[in-house]
Amino acid sequence: MRILLTGSNGQLGTDFRRAAGAGHEIVAHDLDLDITDRAAVASRVAEVEPDVVVNAAAFTNVDGAEADELAAYRVNALGPQNLALACQAEDIPLLHVSTDFVFSGDATEPYTEFDRPDPRGVYGKSKYAGEQYVSGLLDCFYICRTSWLYGVGGGNFVKTMLKAGRERDEVRVVDDQEGSPTYSLDLARKILEIIETGSFGVYNLSNQGSITWNRFTKDIFEIAGIETPVLPISTAELARPAPRPRYSTMRGLALEIAGIEPMRGYREALEDFILRDLPEHEQSGGKPG
Repeated sequence: MRILLTGSNGQLGTDFRRAAGAGHEIVAHDLDLDITDRAAVASRVAEVEPDVVVNAAAFTNVDGAEADELAAYRVNALGPQNLALACQAEDIPLLHVSTDFVFSGDATEPYTEFDRPDPRGVYGKSKYAGEQYVSGLLDCFYICRTSWLYGVGGGNFVKTMLKAGRERDEVRVVDDQEGSPTYSLDLARKILEIIETGSFGVYNLSNQGSITWNRFTKDIFEIAGIETPVLPISTAELARPAPRPRYSTMRGLALEIAGIEPMRGYREALEDFILRDLPEHEQSGGKPG
């Protein structure tokens, strides 16, 4: 299968290339393809003639989105619109990666694909706008929402906490936001599986389990053998510019309906990342496998 991949050097893009291996032909693009440039996107999709386009490019700086609304909407809404129009012209499907931030975070039980999105901040609103463009323009599409993503490529919460735990006497981490940490390699593998089934639609894709950031940090330290104390703080104490979902755990009901196996538990994935994949990546000089 020939796959045109955007955002190829990001966390998901890096692990998507690892997951695809030799079984697929990946035409990878990162900053060399500006997804906000409609003409450039249309030209490249027509030239490559992929079987599917996977959009892993995004403006992911949640606080930065509040400060630069136009940039967030250009990448997260206009970009997917341009890709959808290009796919429409070539009659090929698009897989667009979205986020748990499309939900309000006011729920008390896991969100399914059939719950109504109600984003609160610019990041979530811009990502939901991208979803609407994709679903409105294409008959054949995949929208895959994920949460609390970490992987070998780029910076992320797990890497930040590992560094902090080794350098500080204590760390303070929010304990009133709950969600599901997701290893980007697991997400990439599940995306490929969904594409291969041809089961179009919207999917919630996260490693199973629900936990707070504070408890997640304690798990990170426990696995890594770090004994630094992890103290709880509130979201209000953190005082970040953008609102965060208080509860953003998702259930992959669409996977269940399609008869596709759910993603594994977050703890098992985290152990693989910390004990095996991250050390191997660092020893290789940070090059994707």
